Amino acid sequence: MLLENDFFLTELTRLFQKGKTSGSINLTMKRYDGRTKPLPRTGHVPDPTEYKCLIRATLGSKKISTVVHQKDVNKFQLAYANLLKGNLDGMKKKDKSKKKKATQ
Repeated sequence: MLLENDFFLTELTRLFQKGKTSGSINLTMKRYDGRTKPLPRTGHVPDPTEYKCLIRATLGSKKISTVVHQKDVNKFQLAYANLLKGNLDGMKKKDKSKKKKATQ
């Protein structure tokens, strides 16, 4: 379901809270030009005047997404970064095995 940017961030916070107890969250970001149907094989490919960013998050069967316009990217990116910093505390640290290097 496509959400407004602010509502997407609040729903993403809820997904992070649910994800701490069950499952993992998948986040994807990709360039989006506004098309919902594929272009025909023949013909000229129109250049969009403005690219957007499509952001999706999934936790199990719950899926949310939003489209961020160019003019809103900076504001959204700051809010998104703060959200990630606050909620990525439950990640497991990578085990650093102590390997001795052979001296020559």
